[in-house]
Amino acid sequence: MKKLAFITLSLLVFAGYSCKDAKKEKEQTEEAASTVETEQYSIVNDSTKVSFVGYKTTEKKAVGGTFTKINITKNNTGATAMEALNGTTFSIPVSSLFTNDATGTRDPKLLEFFFGVMKDTELISGVFKTGADNTCSIDITLNGETANIPLTYETTTDNVYTFNGVMDLKNWNALDAVASINKACEVLHTGADGVSKTWSEVAVKAEVLLEKK
Repeated sequence: MKKLAFITLSLLVFAGYSCKDAKKEKEQTEEAASTVETEQYSIVNDSTKVSFVGYKTTEKKAVGGTFTKINITKNNTGATAMEALNGTTFSIPVSSLFTNDATGTRDPKLLEFFFGVMKDTELISGVFKTGADNTCSIDITLNGETANIPLTYETTTDNVYTFNGVMDLKNWNALDAVASINKACEVLHTGADGVSKTWSEVAVKAEVLLEKK
């Protein structure tokens, strides 16, 4: 009888420990799952870089530049990078234009004879949009007009996303601004064929760093 009672007690103790272990394992699993579910991507503040390449002469010589200040006006979070970027809004002060021109004359000309002849020229604003199949684009507002730029992108292992697109300024009714800067830079934009030309196409690039918390 004592032996039977001992066996019964042992089984109860074992069952108690087993239940505790199972409960602990369940709690750990639920905690791990909760951690995964709550991890969210978001843009790192002041990490975004925006650059552009314009073209001059018939040969389409590249002239590059950057904007040194980008304001993220709505920073979303999401379970994926694309989800976090979707709906992100931003504005770029035109005054932050920088083309690294050694003569110091290009930036003032662009501000006066290009941006200066447009409407609402203080800021370029935009909204980042993503599709269900991870396609992406941005709606850009410039010269009082809003138009879309489809984007391609690539990423690195440290969550830096690089986006590339091409904007044709005629979609923003900005051909007058193109003609204006071409006239102001007529000699500089004249190629070997004697033709002065400024292209309406501008390549745009953005580098965005995201973090996961």
